[in-house]
Amino acid sequence: MFTGLIQRVGTVKRVSRGRGLVLEFQFEPWLEPLVKGESVSVNGACLTVADCDATRFTADVLRETELRTGLAELLPGARVNLERALKAGDRFGGHVVQGHVDGRGSLMRREQKGRDFALTFKCPRAVAAASVLKGSIAVNGVSLTVSGLGDDWLRVDVIPTTAAETNLGALRVGDKVNLESDVLGKYALRREEMREEEEPEEGGGLTMEMLEENGFA
Repeated sequence: MFTGLIQRVGTVKRVSRGRGLVLEFQFEPWLEPLVKGESVSVNGACLTVADCDATRFTADVLRETELRTGLAELLPGARVNLERALKAGDRFGGHVVQGHVDGRGSLMRREQKGRDFALTFKCPRAVAAASVLKGSIAVNGVSLTVSGLGDDWLRVDVIPTTAAETNLGALRVGDKVNLESDVLGKYALRREEMREEEEPEEGGGLTMEMLEENGFA
């Protein structure tokens, strides 16, 4: 589990496409070094550290992850948002981020608002349906607040600190991002879908015939 508070902006060092996609990332070292087997969010996608040292790590990318995220499109030199998995007892900021990308978004509009700026993304309808105004969303792994919402788009506002300490500040119109809806919104949406499936069909309630058959006439 992650919080959406980015800890490092790393760089793609190597891309290998042998039997499967393997990515190598370079970054400024953490005080507590990475270890093999731990989880790291890369642009919002949870990856397992396969090999590492103080300033680099490699990770294997599942085919399913390739299809759902933009990791397969990364090239050497690309900047990526990195966050290590939350440990028990850590300070919890941002919101609950699983590292399970729900869909891709594309930047439609970037609007400067004083020192801040707003980003409007075209997004899958399922992502929009699981989102609410003033609720949370992870964009490339960054925890942000939804400030505008439609059937197939959403808007977030970005402060200067977030722009400087993540790769969101460099986004341009047309760029694609990984989106993860708030897990609470996904549970609420699923609950509503199940409720609709369980509702009786029209005309399926009590009728006089049913009452008579059961001795209530």
